[in-house]
Amino acid sequence: MNYWLLYLLLGTFAGFLAGLLGIGGGSVMVPLLVMLFAAQGFPADEIMRMALGTSMAAILFTSIASVRAHHRHNAVRWAIVARITPGILAGTFLGSWLVRRVPATGLAFLFFAFIVYVAIQMILGLKPKPSREMPGALGTALAGVGIGAFSCLVAIGGGALSVPFMTWCNVKMQHAIGTSSAIGFPIAIGGTAGYIWSGWGISGLPSHSLGFIHLPAVISMALASVLTAPWGARLTHRLPVHRLRQIFAAVLLLLASKMLWQLLSG
Repeated sequence: MNYWLLYLLLGTFAGFLAGLLGIGGGSVMVPLLVMLFAAQGFPADEIMRMALGTSMAAILFTSIASVRAHHRHNAVRWAIVARITPGILAGTFLGSWLVRRVPATGLAFLFFAFIVYVAIQMILGLKPKPSREMPGALGTALAGVGIGAFSCLVAIGGGALSVPFMTWCNVKMQHAIGTSSAIGFPIAIGGTAGYIWSGWGISGLPSHSLGFIHLPAVISMALASVLTAPWGARLTHRLPVHRLRQIFAAVLLLLASKMLWQLLSG
C-alpha cells in the first residue's frame, strides 16, 4: 500500500509538471520508477525495462487528455498526424524489437543522453529556425519511424523530437505543440503494446505485471497525472515558467545521474 501511495505522488508530480512546463511525464517517471522498483526488489536486469514500459503505458492515458485540450483550441494539424502515424507505428515496433536486444545499461545511457539533450534545450531555450516546409507523405512517415523508435526506447510521448521537427518545417509553435500531443497517442499505443510483447513470458517479473508494464504503478500514476496536468496548465501564465524550466532541467539531470549510478553500481 505504501508503494501505491508513492506511485500516486509520482503521477501527481509528473502530471503537474507536464501541464506547467510542457515536458513529457516520462522524463520524470522513469528515473523515479527505477528507484522505486529497486527498493521493491524487482529483478535488477529488468528494472530499466520495467520503468520504461510502465512510464510508456501511463503516457497512454495522459496523452488522451492532452489531445482533447489542444483539439478544443484548434491546435492540432490532423493532416500531419495522418501522414506521420504509419511511420510512428513502424518506429515503435522497431523500438520494441530493440528493447530486448539492447543491454539494460545501454538503455540507461541512452535515456541519460536524452535527458542531457532535453536539459540543454530547457536551460538555453534552444529552438530550431523554420527553414523548410513539411515533407510529403513518404518523408513525413520516415521522420515518424525515427521519432517512434527513439520515443519507444526512452519512453516519451515524442514531443521533444516532434515539436522541433515540425518547427523546423515551418509549422507554427502552437500547432507544433498541439499536433505533437496527438502524435503522442499512437506512440503510446505502439510503445505500450511493444513493451507488453517484448516482456511477455519472461520469468521472474513481479506479480501484477503485463510484460514489462507494472499495472499498479500505471493505474496510480495515470489517475493522478490526468487530474493534475490541467492544474499545471492553468498556472503556466501566472508563474515564471522560463526560470522554472531551467531549475527543473537541473533537477532532471540530478535524477537521471542518480538513476544511472544506481543501475551501474547495483
